[in-house]
Amino acid sequence: MNIKAAYDIEHVSSTSKIDHELWLLDEINPKAARFPCCLVWTPLPVVSWLAPFIGHVGICREDGVSLDFSGSNLVNVDEFAVGAVARYLQLDRKQCCFPPNLSGHTCKQGYQHSEFGTAMTWDDALQLSNRQFEHRTYNIFTCNSHSFVANCLNRLCYGGSMSWNMTNVAALILFKGHWVNSTSIIRSFLPFTVVACLAVSILVLVFIETVHGAALSAGIR
Repeated sequence: MNIKAAYDIEHVSSTSKIDHELWLLDEINPKAARFPCCLVWTPLPVVSWLAPFIGHVGICREDGVSLDFSGSNLVNVDEFAVGAVARYLQLDRKQCCFPPNLSGHTCKQGYQHSEFGTAMTWDDALQLSNRQFEHRTYNIFTCNSHSFVANCLNRLCYGGSMSWNMTNVAALILFKGHWVNSTSIIRSFLPFTVVACLAVSILVLVFIETVHGAALSAGIR
């Protein structure tokens, strides 16, 4: 009983310490490009013209500064690679696991989390992932901006999960993200709309030409 009581006291103390470190964040400020503890997204040139749901993703520190993996051995800090942020999603730090020691995990993935790598704070997790991806080779299909964000979320064990990957990171920002403003919506979908309209117009013209040619051939016969 004494051992259990001592553990409870230590657990409460550790939890209180973690809660104390979660100081209030500044307000989200799109004009200053500050998105505290947010996932941020922007459309990719050419790629998003064909598939507007595909884009470039980053994650922001507690002070709102963005980090994004945009090339081999390159993690941008406070310089989002392909333009201004169009969508964002602020994450809840209380859903992260910041273990002060091996027995202080608040998640159910204690061993796996320790093996992967833990952090004491949100910014610490981002910094550790930053150092890791500074030595990674960029590949648009297997190791991209989504991979970097997934690595950060796994290090945070966000939502009690160690299964973050490119797919569910993309889905999270796609279905739960907020648009910065109406201009961001236009910037994301206008190129796709123009390309789609051009494609339809070309197909219609080709169809008309084909029908017209067939009609002329039938008339000659």
